[in-house]
Amino acid sequence: MNKVYGSAAEALDGLLQDGMLIAAGGFGLCGIPELLLGAIRDAGTKDLTFASNNAGVDDFGIGILLQTRQVKKMISSYVGENAEFMRQYLSGELELEFNPQGTLAERMRAAGHGIPGFYTKTGVGTVIAEGKEVKSWGGEDYILEEGIFADLSIVKAWKADETGNLIFRKTARNFNPPAAMCGKTCVVEVEEIVPTGSLDPDAIHLPGIYVHRIIQGEHEKRIEQRTIREG
Repeated sequence: MNKVYGSAAEALDGLLQDGMLIAAGGFGLCGIPELLLGAIRDAGTKDLTFASNNAGVDDFGIGILLQTRQVKKMISSYVGENAEFMRQYLSGELELEFNPQGTLAERMRAAGHGIPGFYTKTGVGTVIAEGKEVKSWGGEDYILEEGIFADLSIVKAWKADETGNLIFRKTARNFNPPAAMCGKTCVVEVEEIVPTGSLDPDAIHLPGIYVHRIIQGEHEKRIEQRTIREG
């Protein structure tokens, strides 16, 4: 099976539909699948639900889809740094499902392993627990969280071989692997594609069995919050 495509638009061809649930990798501005997000914007797909740690900033990441009103709902753990996100949420234009960060990652990972739900203490006694089943073990309460089974996963990796084995760099490894695992179809953009067999098997962070389509491209290197000392 040939997994390598020539562009983001080609890799997403036949996969996009209005109202779908997309799991997107990225942490702050690190590891964002920017080329695939740009292709979704250009395709005009709307009423989207995104499961993603955050929504980037106003002009980068999922923020570009908020500008074009293509996002209906966000399933996220951190929503700072994005003024348009805040405006749409406070005005009632955007649905928001808050998740503790570890819970969000585990909801993706669990779905990737075929686990429909799990119990966690995180969120017990808070608004996070409202409407969720509660069970007790050893005198402690746990709430039931459901796995996130996405229609599509879009992620950013550092390097891939032609079969889709992936290596991530540093912080980009946080949400990209679980996001990649939980989609029915996973499309990955990378900085470099290398021949099959050239990656050290012990260095692979996500096996190619989870990956369906790959593109290589040029990426921005943005800094979310730049802090420097005065000279």
